Amino acid sequence: MKRYLTVFFIGLSAIILVVGLRTNFQWNGIVSWGLSFIFLLFAAYFTKYIPNEKERNKH
Repeated sequence: MKRYLTVFFIGLSAIILVVGLRTNFQWNGIVSWGLSFIFLLFAAYFTKYIPNEKERNKH
């Protein structure tokens, strides 16, 4: 299940950017880009759970 978190966080980052930049309130850009950056960091962290075909074939 953890291997799907990378795709989830990348998608969530894109949704936050699309919705966040279309709304109009103070500090809008900082909040939406900040949240997107945090979610992209989480996505990069969870890439270690994506199975590696080379390691799978060795065993």
